[in-house]
Amino acid sequence: MKQDNKNQNKQGKKTKHKLFKPRKKRSAEEDAAIQYLQSQYEQINPDEVKTFKDFPLSQKTLKALKENNYVTPTEIQRQAIGYALQGKDILGAAKTGSGKTLAFLIPILENLFCKKWTRLDGVGALVISPTRELAYQIYETLRKVGHLHDFSAGLIIGGQNLKFERKRMDQINILICTPGRLLQHMDENPLFSCDQLQILVLDEADRCLDMGFEATMNAIVANLPPERQTLLFSATQTKSVKDLARLSLSFPTYVAPHEQAETVTPESLQQSYIVCEIDEKIGILWSFIRNHLKQKVLVFMATCKQVKYTYDLFCKLRPGISLLALYGTLHQEKREKIYNEFCRKSNVVLFATDLASRGLDFPRVNWVIQYDCPENVDTYIHRAGRTARGVLGKGEGLLMLLPHEEKIVEDLTKARIPINKISVDPSKVMAPQRKIESLLSDNTDLKQTAQRAFVNYLKSVYLMKNKEIFNVQLLDTDAYARSLGLIVPPRIKFLHKYNKTIPNKNKEGENENVLDKLKSNTDDCDGSDQSESEAEEAVQCIKKDKVTKIKKDITKFNFHNDDDDSDEGDFLQVKKKNVNIDAAPIEELPTSKKKAKPLTKAAVAKKILKKKIKVNTTVKFTEDGEAVEDEKKDVKSELAKQFMNENVGGIDIEKAKEVLQEEDKYDKVRFREKVKAKHKEQKRKLKNKRKDEEGEKDDFGSQSESDGPDLSWLPDPDKLYGTKDDNGEVSDDNDDSELRLRDQSVSEDSDEDQKYHRPSKRKLLESKGIPQESITPRKIKKIEDVSASLSVQEAEALAMQLLQKK
Repeated sequence: MKQDNKNQNKQGKKTKHKLFKPRKKRSAEEDAAIQYLQSQYEQINPDEVKTFKDFPLSQKTLKALKENNYVTPTEIQRQAIGYALQGKDILGAAKTGSGKTLAFLIPILENLFCKKWTRLDGVGALVISPTRELAYQIYETLRKVGHLHDFSAGLIIGGQNLKFERKRMDQINILICTPGRLLQHMDENPLFSCDQLQILVLDEADRCLDMGFEATMNAIVANLPPERQTLLFSATQTKSVKDLARLSLSFPTYVAPHEQAETVTPESLQQSYIVCEIDEKIGILWSFIRNHLKQKVLVFMATCKQVKYTYDLFCKLRPGISLLALYGTLHQEKREKIYNEFCRKSNVVLFATDLASRGLDFPRVNWVIQYDCPENVDTYIHRAGRTARGVLGKGEGLLMLLPHEEKIVEDLTKARIPINKISVDPSKVMAPQRKIESLLSDNTDLKQTAQRAFVNYLKSVYLMKNKEIFNVQLLDTDAYARSLGLIVPPRIKFLHKYNKTIPNKNKEGENENVLDKLKSNTDDCDGSDQSESEAEEAVQCIKKDKVTKIKKDITKFNFHNDDDDSDEGDFLQVKKKNVNIDAAPIEELPTSKKKAKPLTKAAVAKKILKKKIKVNTTVKFTEDGEAVEDEKKDVKSELAKQFMNENVGGIDIEKAKEVLQEEDKYDKVRFREKVKAKHKEQKRKLKNKRKDEEGEKDDFGSQSESDGPDLSWLPDPDKLYGTKDDNGEVSDDNDDSELRLRDQSVSEDSDEDQKYHRPSKRKLLESKGIPQESITPRKIKKIEDVSASLSVQEAEALAMQLLQKK
């Protein structure tokens, strides 16, 4: 029974987990809430909306908005959200920092919530941004506002792991992306499909639809379903019918709450500009940063190379404030890190290109400096809008212009942008010119970066469309190069070609002006024959110059000229006949020489090879001034000698390999000889060292060389040969010790035997009177063994017997 109760309890517990009654209740509640919300959409009145609660929004969205302190909607949010909830296409234009991101994120969440969108339904909303940083910012805002919903969201931008994205593309409901990466997935990823797309959003729509993204956007729109809701938002909205037709927009609602405002830019933004020379700009920027060390500054430049060089240079100069640089060629992870760091810090300077000018919400930016003139008014608006964001945001903007770029101020005033001219106090400008030049002389990498920055800036000016403001010919390139620290300005190929084409046009215009002046002079002068003839001669000379040019340029002529034609056709008719050639000396006409082409580095190198001049050769000399031959050039093999004697331009690699293989054999022999010589020299040094150690010694126990060789190593002769009696006979004592000493002396090194003469065993035994045959080494050993075992008395008895036998 107990077991049955346990099983029942277990089954009861399991059945509780399997029940789906609460979910059914929730779904029923959600259905009722969705029906109520959809019924309220048509009754939305933007003028009556004061808080987000006044909109018919889901509880999840309202709660997330409250958590992030979004209470009161802005003007663009108040007007755009209502129309978006009603399913209308929208063209939204509002000032920078007015909250356009929430104006399209809230309708996306509500639309998918009302349609009960799940992961199995695929992509329901698509948000396209022109830059990665803006896409990242939109994604972070979506995470804050939509974290209570059950939708999946994905950030698809360049620089990330493509394989990781491919596997998850079919599970994403809200896709935030850049155009290039989106098109790549459309082309390559079979899992990706936009057939169920409900909403398409273009943030910074005018930038997404311009010439840079035209082909990409056309391909993306072709893959999207035509029945969808489309929202376009930007501070400078496009109204081009062509752009709207590309997106299949039909009767869109134009929402522009600030269109009738006095200014296009925020009212709390104080804007001013200065006029300076091109070589003064870097000094003014350095002085500005040094005087604003406790503020957050954003500096916009024209090119990536300028940003990189200015950042590297100022880091080495150390202004006393944190420096950051954001430009397109950086790796994506580094770009995100720099973006987050600039948002977090309060005292920092960020050098950036127009990459950071659109849509990015940098908090608490005090100054926006436009170091280079913006391309147009729209670019200025987006750059300046990085400060003074929000309702209470304040900021200042400074525009640095060259004298010929001051014409853009007229365009700004026409576009309702209030801007004032200010002047710089010369006493506060500290240009670190000497420091910059010294840094570039020490650091070759920094010098190359400066050269690239110089060339890329001139290219950017050259490629600008508005030639009234941007004119390369008016730039003082030498002064600009010196301000960057370059003593010699780099050569610019495209500028040289551009300069060559202009003078020809100017010369033709000058000739025409001269003709007009001469004709006017002839009309104004007196009626004397002399003045008229001089004028006519001058006109004829100029006409002849023009005719010679025409002859060179035109290959076909019209020879059918009537006599009544104008004077310009008279040069083809015969003026004089029967001219006496001998009478007048013929002057040689100056031959036109072709202009010498500028010598390039490649041309100089070719000339050197043709002349067979050996470059990069070094010759060593002795103290007497004689040249030392290089051992490497001393070849031994016949093949190498033949190869050296051949005077052929260039290098035959195959033949050179064969020569090296032949020479390698001789090099090995040389190497062995060198090693032997080295060892021989080491032995000689050791020998000399030993001699020095065995040299003269003083009276304190050392020997001199005159005393003869050192014989201390020899054994005592008395012990070996025995002591002599008074009669001169050798005693027979210590026979055993003598034999042992002889054995020890025999066992010494053979080298010492060769150096010194020693008596052999045979002579030693014969000197003792012992014949060699009677006693052998084995017998001696046996005797030693017997004598060792006997006592003293037995040994004496044995010795007496042996003596008696003798």
